[in-house]
Amino acid sequence: MKIRFLLCPLFLLLFSTAGKAQLTRYTIQLKNKGNAPFTLANPSQYLSPRAIARRQRYGIAIDSADLPVTPAYLTQIRSVSNVTVLNASRWLNQITIQTTDAAAITTIQSFSFVQSVSGIAARQQLRQVDRNETVQLYTPVAGREFGAQGVQADYFDYGTGSFNEIHLHNGEFLHNIGLRGQGMQIAMLDAGFLNYTSLKAFDSIRINGQVLSTWDFVAREISVVEDHVHGMQCLSTIAANIPGQFIGKAPKASFHLYRTEDAASEYPIEEFNWVCAAERADSVGADVISSSLGYYDFDRAQFNYTYADMNGRNSIIVKGAAAAVRKGLLVFNSAGNEGTNSWHYIATPADGDSVIAVGAVNANSAVWPSSSYGPAADGRVKPDVASVGWQAMIQTTSNTVGVGNGTSFAAPNMAGMGTCLWQGFPEFNNMKIVNALRKSGHRFATPDDRTGYGIPNLKQAFGSLVTDYASSDLSFSNCAATLNWRSKDVNAMKYEIERKLPGENSFTKIAERQPEAGTVLANHTYQFQETINQQQSGAVISYRIRQIIDTSAAGFTAVYIDTATATLTQSCIPVNPDPEVTDIRILVQPNPATGDHIDLVVETPGAISQLNVVLFDLKGRQMAQWQLSKGTGRAIFNLPSGALARGAYIIRVADKHTVIGKTKFLFR
Repeated sequence: MKIRFLLCPLFLLLFSTAGKAQLTRYTIQLKNKGNAPFTLANPSQYLSPRAIARRQRYGIAIDSADLPVTPAYLTQIRSVSNVTVLNASRWLNQITIQTTDAAAITTIQSFSFVQSVSGIAARQQLRQVDRNETVQLYTPVAGREFGAQGVQADYFDYGTGSFNEIHLHNGEFLHNIGLRGQGMQIAMLDAGFLNYTSLKAFDSIRINGQVLSTWDFVAREISVVEDHVHGMQCLSTIAANIPGQFIGKAPKASFHLYRTEDAASEYPIEEFNWVCAAERADSVGADVISSSLGYYDFDRAQFNYTYADMNGRNSIIVKGAAAAVRKGLLVFNSAGNEGTNSWHYIATPADGDSVIAVGAVNANSAVWPSSSYGPAADGRVKPDVASVGWQAMIQTTSNTVGVGNGTSFAAPNMAGMGTCLWQGFPEFNNMKIVNALRKSGHRFATPDDRTGYGIPNLKQAFGSLVTDYASSDLSFSNCAATLNWRSKDVNAMKYEIERKLPGENSFTKIAERQPEAGTVLANHTYQFQETINQQQSGAVISYRIRQIIDTSAAGFTAVYIDTATATLTQSCIPVNPDPEVTDIRILVQPNPATGDHIDLVVETPGAISQLNVVLFDLKGRQMAQWQLSKGTGRAIFNLPSGALARGAYIIRVADKHTVIGKTKFLFR
């Protein structure tokens, strides 16, 4: 990641001199993983229970790439004089070392298990932290009235700025149905997390123990708080919890904070560090990687990439990103900030086929001019999506809330919301979530080279996934239809059951069902039953389930989650119906009835201009009366049930004064 500094002349001179220094850090490519104490049959030696569970859940085989680098090889390399082992990658089967001793390189090259040794970086520089932050203090603006938004009242008090950011994606919908990141783990790969332990945006994750691990792959130490500010700012877009001012996109998630980037220089060894961090994220059981790093030019031109290299296959880092995806992780990366310079295009690993590359827009959907252009070198759509990275809210080192520009902030904004979305659907693998995010973009049908598939709509993505998750089945027995279905919901949602009979060209709503109690998204199963009338054996009948995922007037959203069809195996036309008490033409659906209304179905061969409907209890007391009318055929009347007590009732229907039918139903 090229981080630009405003530097004094003396430091510029030192930096220039260092850029011409000989290479002192090397990559050792090993031939194999032989003579190791690890086996595929016992993955608990090198993978956490959570990492193993991810593989089992999604059918990911444990293979040789999971096996650690052979410890005996590491021991033998460490024994060489003047050599320091830096990091080891099991996915690449490589080791990085540091040495200035040419004889040491010759010795290592002579080992039978070594395939090659390649220079990868010059001498490591002293740590430098950008003290000239290009951020501004955030000034709250008017324009948002707090209160009921979407499916129910907002769970978080966002403040105007945070609300505008998340509302661009309808992301508050996820928070409001209980998806706030809890139970999910995000690995942040960056240049450092300066002072995150003492800044107020992170009070909640500190108090609640949400930072699960840290590691500095540059300095090879556990602490990550004394390095660069960049990772801390990216973390704040996900983790912040300052009510009324700054709320992150997944503030209940847990985090692994890994420093992989040496901000004082630019060499491919930082790509190698990234791969090692991604491996650790995998092995500890993380679900998501959020990275705001990108590479294309280095302090030595011999390492530079060309645009042709941005094909998802060539760079060290994109190979690691591809491996992370294969192991089941969801990987987000910034597209790059090169849109207004000579490079112009995305940087790696944003070119990865299954990496979600995120471009930058503001909260009004305008594209940030410096956001990198796509496509990938092989023509694939890049960036994949876009999120807020222009005037994005971030934590500053002065313990204030600021705003900053960069795809660096767009990536974690999208990663946080993607994490919440996946939290709701652990049954689906990472690529299912990738596709849902892409398909929910506002430009999905016409992707471009600035925002790719566009700005994802998280409510739409949820609707797509709940449709894929839901299922139903239909059966008939003794002219009784039984419809069973399963879905995910909260109590603020609603189901509508529609039916299509033989000869009908469209579905008709026949019943509603309220979800089980609960304010946090959960799996539920339901059943609807009704009596089938006037249908011959062999009749094909279909039921369709419509799930209203947001019942509010402003945010009303509904999806058809499933359709079930079955064939009657017996005739359902009574031979000698009683014209006084019959359910052939008069019935209540569903039966038993619930809620604040009753759906009365009346089927007659002709129109009735004066339809008198009277409701009685079983003691014959009149409870209600309605004057209605209907046309030829079937009609459904939505009658208020008022304050009916639980029990049995009779509805009598008359054509003026002539009774044409009665039906009995239960109310509960």
